[in-house]
Amino acid sequence: MLAFLKQEGIRQEILDEIQSFRASYPVPEGSQLRVPRPSYRYYGTEIWEKALTALLSGENLLLVGPKATGKNVLAENLAAVFCRPEWDISFYLNTDAASLIGTDTFRDGQVTLRQGPIYQCAELGGFGVLDEINMAKNESLAVLHATLDFRRIIDVPGYERIQLNPATRFIATMNYGYAGTRELNEALMSRFMVINMPLISQENLKKLLTAQYQELKDVYADQFCALFGEIRGKCESGEISTKALDLRGLIASVKLIRNGLTAGQALEMGIVNKSTDDFERQLVSDIVAARIPAGLSAAELFQTV
Repeated sequence: MLAFLKQEGIRQEILDEIQSFRASYPVPEGSQLRVPRPSYRYYGTEIWEKALTALLSGENLLLVGPKATGKNVLAENLAAVFCRPEWDISFYLNTDAASLIGTDTFRDGQVTLRQGPIYQCAELGGFGVLDEINMAKNESLAVLHATLDFRRIIDVPGYERIQLNPATRFIATMNYGYAGTRELNEALMSRFMVINMPLISQENLKKLLTAQYQELKDVYADQFCALFGEIRGKCESGEISTKALDLRGLIASVKLIRNGLTAGQALEMGIVNKSTDDFERQLVSDIVAARIPAGLSAAELFQTV
């Protein structure tokens, strides 16, 4: 990952600080499998430098942006860069304080605390990814206040107070557009450094595609990027919903073509069928067909198969 950051133009002093952080906080024994090995890289030098500087300064991050801006990819990449065990914590209707911190359980004849992900992350110096934090209930968020501010503690009723490991960081993500989301209160927002995630550029999207599929012909890499850009334009103008704006689906579709499906079949599964409205699905299908021939095969798409 450090070699990748250097290639992306990250300043050497930041890379030196990351190496110093890694040396100061080795991976806890038994947590090696939690250190992520990202399948995808995040591209964007300015965002990288902002995020790295904030985390090196001991701050927590809030990544805000619409769909397909790479919030979760960046969070996973950051944990990998710092070589920290990662806990992915999804917020939904039934997420409460007990599921985050821990609950009492009966073990070996006595009541003990079964540690939740926030507790484990705090104790072992992990990176906690708080996914879609603006979907959480107030009860869930209240337990995070002392954890995320200068106190860096978790007070578990009936147990000892826990001081966060110095290496612990929390990276929250949120999308204003999803159903069930709401504004974060000012107290919680003030505990984060906030990055507004930009839309992926055509240049960076091409880097992402060619990094995953090095044998992808340049002309078709450009067409896939243009296709994604055209779908995004239709979403921004309100002609279609964001359901078809699926970067994961686009990348997976290329994989399906490589594994034997035609481009039409693969893109139907990865992009077109994400729309549930018949009219919208037909519109997306027409956009796809105008860019990528339906009968395109792996032999035509890739340099070598």
